[in-house]
Amino acid sequence: MRCFTKGETVGKRSGARRTRMLIVSVVCVAWASQARAQIPRPPPALTLADALQFAVDHYPAVRVAIEQVQSSTAGVQVARAAYLPRLDALWQTNRATVNNVTGLLLPQSVIPGISGPPLPASAGASAWGTAAGAFFSWELVDFGARHASLRGAEAEVARARAGESLTRFEVQRAVASAFLAVAHAEQAVIATRADVERRLVLARAAQTLADNQLRPGAEASRADAERAAAETRAILARQHLTLAETMLARVLGLSTGAVAIDVANLLAPAPSPASSGAAAAAHPLALAQQASVEVARAHEEVVARANRPKLFAQSAVFGRGSGAQYNGALEGGATGLGLDRANWAAGVQLVFPNLFEFTALRARRQASEATTRAERARYDEALLTVTSEQHAAAAMVDAARAVAAQTPVQVAAARQTELQASARYQAGLASIVEVADAQTLLVQAEYQDAAARVDVWRALLAEAVARGDLAPFVRLVSAAGSVPRREP
Repeated sequence: MRCFTKGETVGKRSGARRTRMLIVSVVCVAWASQARAQIPRPPPALTLADALQFAVDHYPAVRVAIEQVQSSTAGVQVARAAYLPRLDALWQTNRATVNNVTGLLLPQSVIPGISGPPLPASAGASAWGTAAGAFFSWELVDFGARHASLRGAEAEVARARAGESLTRFEVQRAVASAFLAVAHAEQAVIATRADVERRLVLARAAQTLADNQLRPGAEASRADAERAAAETRAILARQHLTLAETMLARVLGLSTGAVAIDVANLLAPAPSPASSGAAAAAHPLALAQQASVEVARAHEEVVARANRPKLFAQSAVFGRGSGAQYNGALEGGATGLGLDRANWAAGVQLVFPNLFEFTALRARRQASEATTRAERARYDEALLTVTSEQHAAAAMVDAARAVAAQTPVQVAAARQTELQASARYQAGLASIVEVADAQTLLVQAEYQDAAARVDVWRALLAEAVARGDLAPFVRLVSAAGSVPRREP
């Protein structure tokens, strides 16, 4: 037997510890790799159509809506199963005493039933007992109760499908809005970056003139202040862009990572959309609310037929065995484990509902009628909302196009003003304030021009949302790529 020294023991413990750490590291790396593989990855640069499809495929709310459709579809199968007959079977073996008495028990579920003659005295002996049987029951006539339940289940499916369509529409609307917000923020970043470059050139020129004592030092300080202010605006613009990209990633169903987008088509002039007279009743919001009205009506019909009688065809086959005789004698052994007597029965049964429940049924009917009226009012409100959004969107489109037509003139004039002010400053005919004001006017004009083009698409998106169909808007964006770009 070998004895290990203290150093050898510590070394072996350290080696075992390193081995365990290596195994844990390998497992963690493998798990992380698998987790990263399960995270959906968007394309390198998303177009608007790509973003809409990616969100529909991956956003959790859409998956929830799909599962709700599956759940309600299963409810229809459950309602249809009520038309099928029932066949219940039973086998029972027990060992119990046979002390029976004459008397009556009110309906309850605590004391087991016992058959046979009453015995003169109680005894503690027991015997085997066996029972087996099958009971067949088929509801022949229900006066429309099952049909009303089936209609209610089908109405739930229709509402779930309408809810799924509305969810897809809302997700796509959020994605399109976030996409345009990123495009808008990118234009702000571009404009502020160009402004910083111009301010930097001006600051260098002012500092050179001040160093050569051709201009007062205050002008160099003013130029530095303008440059710092421009850099601050650029930082804020980048912050807004980051926030917009984060929002876009969230509505796409992504938890981490920046999202790159392709906004080339959004900077081109927007083509005129084809006229569409979409009715407010065809909007997904109106369709979803109409489905809720149908569900309320179906529930009202179920309640109305709840007090109808039901006619059943029934039959039973059963057998029993007992180890006790009619006089109380116990045969012992395995007697009673078999079936000694068999019986059958067949007939019809007409079941009437609780005659004293008419007050509760009337209250339930009143409640269901009130629910139906409430859903109809919500449907009317949805139509009113959609109609007002359509009118507002049309006004937004007209205003956005009018603004976009004026911004190029503004940019050209501001650029000419900035060039003239810079030339006058170099010639000593203008102050630094005039140049700074001209550059401020130019950056505002450039940003407004780029933003105006994106705002046209925002207005067109609002119009498509009001109509309840984003497909024409997506086709319009795709068609914009073939339109000649307007030079800034």
